[in-house]
Amino acid sequence: MSLTKTENELLNAIELLKRKQWVDLTHTFGPDSPHFAAFEDAEITTLFTHDDGFFAQRFKFPGQYGTHIDAPIHFVPGDRRYLEDLELKELVLPLVVIDKSKEAEENNDFVLSVDDILEFEKEHGRIEAGTFVALRTDWSKRWPDKEAFENKDTEGNSHTPGWGIAALQFLFEERNINAVGHETFDTDAAIDVRKNGSLIGEYYVLEQDTYQIELLTNLDKVPAKGAVIFSISPKPEKATGFPVRSFAILP
Repeated sequence: MSLTKTENELLNAIELLKRKQWVDLTHTFGPDSPHFAAFEDAEITTLFTHDDGFFAQRFKFPGQYGTHIDAPIHFVPGDRRYLEDLELKELVLPLVVIDKSKEAEENNDFVLSVDDILEFEKEHGRIEAGTFVALRTDWSKRWPDKEAFENKDTEGNSHTPGWGIAALQFLFEERNINAVGHETFDTDAAIDVRKNGSLIGEYYVLEQDTYQIELLTNLDKVPAKGAVIFSISPKPEKATGFPVRSFAILP
């Protein structure tokens, strides 16, 4: 294949993609944004202004802040991959969106089950291997209200939806998917965290030597199948995770 033909194929591909609809799946975050309870608020400091000749800022926040990517090492000890070790092609995957927004609205403690996945497949067909599966709960619509996002009861317990461990095992072991994403702080529903005493779902996902994207948004603008998700982030050294710019291109 000649170089000219290859260049034309790439240019044609770009032109095709730009004719499609693009959906930003990423929250804009700042000091007042919702975040995992153990973390402090982000800090954004002005270092230089235009009066100094240029405008520059310092950003201080945990790696798992805003819409972000978790690398395997985030939860799993040992010789596990950091963010810098993820291959570029892993970060571009066919996107499947399981819509359980109605269920999560009716029951904030909703936990996705294997039956939910099988029900989805009856309508949309089998979930293909190598895909990125996102759980849509519309929890992102609570952003940027911290109290609404945490959704605590009078005893201080959060009530947020999430993945069931059996559902995750089914997707990775029976459907051979590549990665998952969701709209909440954690992979696990808050009720399961209290029951199990830990984030067993999150540990399981990262134990598969893959990544996940947390705090996604705009999943209501993406079809159940047919879109492609891109998750682009900086490449800090030995990072367990980092804010990400995730977006989808629709078919």
